[in-house]
Amino acid sequence: MNGLSTVLIVVGLFFVGGIISFTKQKMPKSLIVLLSVGAAMCLVTGLLRLEV
Repeated sequence: MNGLSTVLIVVGLFFVGGIISFTKQKMPKSLIVLLSVGAAMCLVTGLLRLEV
């Protein structure tokens, strides 16, 4: 597991926490969708870069 994949996974999980928070605050749906796309991209990229 290299450093970049770890950083991407952590950032993706941070974005998931933001999605949960923004949903509870009833923020605009477009902002939540944009954040969820970014979280999905970070998590998928981090998982694909894993060297297991």
